[in-house]
Amino acid sequence: MRQWFSQPGPELLSGLVVAFAMIPEAIAFSGIAGVDPQVGLFGAFCLSITIALVGGRSAMITSATGSTALLMTGLVASGNARGEGLGLTYLLVAGLLTGVFQVLWGYLRLADQMRFVPQGVLSGFVNALALLIVQAQLPQLGISLHYGEIQSVEHSSSLLPHGSQLPLIWLLVVLGLVIIYGLPRLTKVIPAQLVAIVALTAISVGLKLNIPTVQSLGKLPEGLPFLQQPFGALADGRVPFNMETFGFVLPTALAISLVGLMETFLTQDILDERTDTNSNKNVEARGQGIANIVSSLFGGMAGCALVGQSVMNIENGGRGRLSTLFSGVSLMAMILLGRPWLEQIPMAALVAVMISIAVSTADMAGLRQLLRIPKSDTAVMLMTFAVTMLTTPHNLALGVIAGVALAAILFSRKVAKVIRVEVEQISPEERRYVVSGQLFFVSKVYFLQGFDVHDHPARIIIDLSDAHIWDQTGVSALNQLIRKLEKGGSEVRVEGLNQESLNLFERIGSQAENAHG
Repeated sequence: MRQWFSQPGPELLSGLVVAFAMIPEAIAFSGIAGVDPQVGLFGAFCLSITIALVGGRSAMITSATGSTALLMTGLVASGNARGEGLGLTYLLVAGLLTGVFQVLWGYLRLADQMRFVPQGVLSGFVNALALLIVQAQLPQLGISLHYGEIQSVEHSSSLLPHGSQLPLIWLLVVLGLVIIYGLPRLTKVIPAQLVAIVALTAISVGLKLNIPTVQSLGKLPEGLPFLQQPFGALADGRVPFNMETFGFVLPTALAISLVGLMETFLTQDILDERTDTNSNKNVEARGQGIANIVSSLFGGMAGCALVGQSVMNIENGGRGRLSTLFSGVSLMAMILLGRPWLEQIPMAALVAVMISIAVSTADMAGLRQLLRIPKSDTAVMLMTFAVTMLTTPHNLALGVIAGVALAAILFSRKVAKVIRVEVEQISPEERRYVVSGQLFFVSKVYFLQGFDVHDHPARIIIDLSDAHIWDQTGVSALNQLIRKLEKGGSEVRVEGLNQESLNLFERIGSQAENAHG
């Protein structure tokens, strides 16, 4: 309880600022998934409240996210093809199953595998995410990447800014950024992002500017979420509780559970590093699962941790669970109690906030050291970044997988060259080969190159006291070497095998009967 209320002032203010940033994203991600805006907003509310109580990392913000929303698009479309409105119902069932999977992953300690994600992957992930955050704001600035130019008058029927609105929006965004980065030089009592939102809203309303506002994003909820039952008769807009239904949503639920935890764990690492603290990822995995179950039961979409908003919360003074809880409470309170005022917030204010989030999210230190870090780390970071940005739609999970795969390949090549074979000519009739290093599928070639298989003294000793055999390829390489040497007339003796390597030989079946520990 002391942790909850140790610094209530900064916690509450930070949660309030984060709530402002969550609203447009939750609505936008609902559109990506193909559902009404209230589905994303209900999800943001339920996820924040629940994870504050059961999560494993304090001050981390969980909500509807783009990476998970992208995985929902196909399921919602296929569900609607089966019947009007069934897309949302199937999505809620997928959210329930996602939560069950994540609770299971937590108990199976899936988070322990995160130790295999190198710093280069983490750097590439956050830099790609930062660029995607900025890219998502470009339409609100009148810039279309699809056309590569400023929006023309032909697009004025859309809710995006156009024509004479653009200079006003650009000016407000610049003013917002000046406030966000300038105010902390004067005082940090009030979060600069909150001041920027209030100031730009006052200017917009006071001058009656005709520019897009939060209301332009979509209809906001008119009441609190209520408990929903997705299972029942199709005629009632529900789906049957059977294996066919679960089989239909299984691929989506499995993908969301893994991608969501991947982004959550990476966010957790970022916050742990920035606050110099440690948190339990397996507890967080179970907490995310419970939160997604609760969200789905109350009509919200599944989600995961948000890197940008989590970093924003930390930078604004949020350190405990109170900030996370209050972000969800504030979000729903602003929607229900302050809808008339909330709808008047100009999108330019939120764009300025999101750009500041992107800057905070990016690994600036890593970018400045790009020419000084090892080339292998640079390659891993660029691979993660490139795959994320070049996939359509942008896929953070695929970028992380590609980065980890490249890191594994580069690491294997480094380890392969570590193995050494030294030759000791004891007498004209006896030769000793001393092997040190790791013998496995990558180092096999370097191992075999260390032996002269064309010269055959009477006795050859292979000393493996400082070596370790890891896999079937290593066993096969040693067997292959022994056969060649014995075929040439040499008597071969293997010494120094450690117990684990001996056990591997016994399981696989070695022809080296004269191998000893």
